[in-house]
Amino acid sequence: MFKALDPLLHSQVRLAIMTILINVKSAEFSYLLENIETSKGNLSFQITKLKEEGYIMVKKSFRKNYPLTTVSITPKGIEAYENYIDAISEYFKKSGKI
Repeated sequence: MFKALDPLLHSQVRLAIMTILINVKSAEFSYLLENIETSKGNLSFQITKLKEEGYIMVKKSFRKNYPLTTVSITPKGIEAYENYIDAISEYFKKSGKI
């Protein structure tokens, strides 16, 4: 039997955000934008989706009078990410290609 994949994480941009955040304490919006091929609007939309589910925390502040958005992963987000990786790994294992 195949495990269910988290539909929230089964999106390229949201999975990329989570993959970056799993390895760092936090990341600025500009860093995510540089490392994920998407538009500012789409990145903002996907961050909001992850925040609404409780997978990430978003901190808004200012640096030299410019808005600064910093994003970090929550314990719930870490658990969801690890479950997603475990589930999708099973798909690959069952394909016989790994």
